[in-house]
Amino acid sequence: MKTTIKHVLISGAGSGLGFGLACRYLKRGIAVTALDLSISQERQNQFAEAAAKAKTTWQFYQVDVTQADELKHCVSKAVSSFGPIDLAINSAGVVINKAFADTTPEDFKRVIDINLIGSFNFAAAVLPTLQAGARLALIASIAGLISNYAYSAYGASKFGVVGLATTLRYEYEHKGIHISCVCPPEVQTPMVAQEHASGNKVSLELKKFAGSMQADAACDQILAGLDAGQWMIIPSLNAKFLAASARYFPSPFFSLMKQLIKYTEKKLG
Repeated sequence: MKTTIKHVLISGAGSGLGFGLACRYLKRGIAVTALDLSISQERQNQFAEAAAKAKTTWQFYQVDVTQADELKHCVSKAVSSFGPIDLAINSAGVVINKAFADTTPEDFKRVIDINLIGSFNFAAAVLPTLQAGARLALIASIAGLISNYAYSAYGASKFGVVGLATTLRYEYEHKGIHISCVCPPEVQTPMVAQEHASGNKVSLELKKFAGSMQADAACDQILAGLDAGQWMIIPSLNAKFLAASARYFPSPFFSLMKQLIKYTEKKLG
């Protein structure tokens, strides 16, 4: 059963992939509910312009995805205002790029709380409102399939998101509620810019092998995957190749990574 999309709800809509996807749906004439801690006036103006041109509307609710009750309240208000949600996308997230020895318990907990517990809270708030034909998309990462050096917190959180999405697929697909898991490689967003400013040097060097995408290209490919009703959406051919290599050839892949890490550590001194 395929549903015509009339209302999209997106967390993390104030920047990065969430913002890019929200703009694209508004330009299609689809009503958008944007959730985030904040959205700059410039971004709000862009939403308003896109909505006006396409003769649709949008709304913003300030919320932290780690706050389950507040999130449920915002979702309820969104449905009351714009009707049933046809597509819900959880794009809220955070990254910490530190070697395990440098990662504090507070660092680890913060990343898990936002990326994994936040995904659970988002799904728990949205799923009871979804009707048959609707779709829930959780944005994980290629790090949720292969992780990376200095990604103990981020990799663990995104592996968790992939696992959560997989279980939700088992539990809801037969009810006609569809699930998508999005695993992009590095995307040039404000979050990634902050990571590059202070991240572990070995990790940042290794990330070059997975490649980096411009936000527009990533959003276009994610949008196409959602349009096609795909379960696992991995933008970038290079990221698809790495994910397949790690899955089907785990021992050679690990051996390659080990050699790359030794080479990179020696190169960086």
